[in-house]
Amino acid sequence: MDNNIKISGEREWHKNLWHPFTQIKSSYPPQHIVNANGAILFRENGSPLIDAISSWWVTLHGHSNPYIAKAIFEQAKELEQVIFADFTHSQAERLAERLSKATGLQKLFFSDNGSTAVEVAIKIALQWWYNQGESRQQIIAFTGAYHGDTFGAMSIGERNLFNEPFEDMLFPVNRIPWPETWWGDTTIESREKESIKKLELLLETPTAALILEPLVQGAGGMRMVRPEFLQQLQKIINQSKTLLIADEVMVGFGRTGSLFASKRANISPDLMALSKGLTGGCLPMGVTMASQKIFNNFVEDDPRKTFWHGHSFTANPLGCAAANASLDLLENNPNAYLRFESRHLPHLKKIAQHPKIKRPRLIGTIAAFDLKTDSQDGYLNNAGKAIKRYALKHNVFIRPLGNVIYLLPPLCITDTQLEHCYKVINSSLDEI
Repeated sequence: MDNNIKISGEREWHKNLWHPFTQIKSSYPPQHIVNANGAILFRENGSPLIDAISSWWVTLHGHSNPYIAKAIFEQAKELEQVIFADFTHSQAERLAERLSKATGLQKLFFSDNGSTAVEVAIKIALQWWYNQGESRQQIIAFTGAYHGDTFGAMSIGERNLFNEPFEDMLFPVNRIPWPETWWGDTTIESREKESIKKLELLLETPTAALILEPLVQGAGGMRMVRPEFLQQLQKIINQSKTLLIADEVMVGFGRTGSLFASKRANISPDLMALSKGLTGGCLPMGVTMASQKIFNNFVEDDPRKTFWHGHSFTANPLGCAAANASLDLLENNPNAYLRFESRHLPHLKKIAQHPKIKRPRLIGTIAAFDLKTDSQDGYLNNAGKAIKRYALKHNVFIRPLGNVIYLLPPLCITDTQLEHCYKVINSSLDEI
């Protein structure tokens, strides 16, 4: 397979742009997208592309959704921004009411993106104990986790090449194994027991919070766990009065086959971080949901118990309008996410028979498997790059995580488009 083949629509690097998660020297220049509609990206030069990963998991309903676009347009004519420390507005109030009802968490705190939503959750959890005069500073996270790229989020994420330059500046976090599972896994129960045993040992030290990505670790390799494991975990941390933080930045808003992954896992977090699909991928916004119990501890005469945190674009009315419109679409057509797993299933079953793949797994809109290679598994495994290159040549955009290949398309993708994605990936396996 010629890995250096010129892809239609490819251009040179722009002299002023610095692209994320990209080693410029060893990467191909980006392609220029002029517009998009539904699941399709239209290139300046070249055939249209199927966006099979929802543009980094944010484009929930598809590109250029007219309903969300109209909501943003109508809001922009009335109120585009106002300082939320001193004012409120109808879009924020409506969104807070709806997300409170949907998550079971009564209070909403706005921020800007997934990483800041996680930062807010960490700060709230730590200050909640501080406000009570109890010294609890231990935070427990999972191996393989990714929670964002700001310093607090990096600290609780897996220590790896992404944050290695900042290692000495990150605060300490204790970790337990993430007992990932897949089709045909026969050792899952023993690995879950190992993780629970490690958790119980760590909880002998008073702990502020445990943070996890419910059901699926996204950037960590689409690594999935069983709901039963999370239920057992919740029972144990409740006994220790440890707070539970659910990072649903990636898995929220239908991605795991229920509106929120915590609901499908049947767990009840004290804090929840949301972003990505929150606005249907149309505008940047993050929120942190908190229980009434958490909130009450910050309402005191003593100003030191105030949650001193904020962002310039907190509760931006345009973002709130987009989020409310996105929720409208989810409420009006829940089958779009409730039944997506059944759309993946026959294709994944078929491709799972290929001798070059292992560990097929599926939940909701997320289908994934690992490539069998001679190199070490992980983000630096180059096999996925060859698959990505082949797929681009055949008008499908994917972005493998090392040797992990996954599909996480927008809800609007047609059956024909989804089938094409699987056919291209299957063909690529015969080429590499």
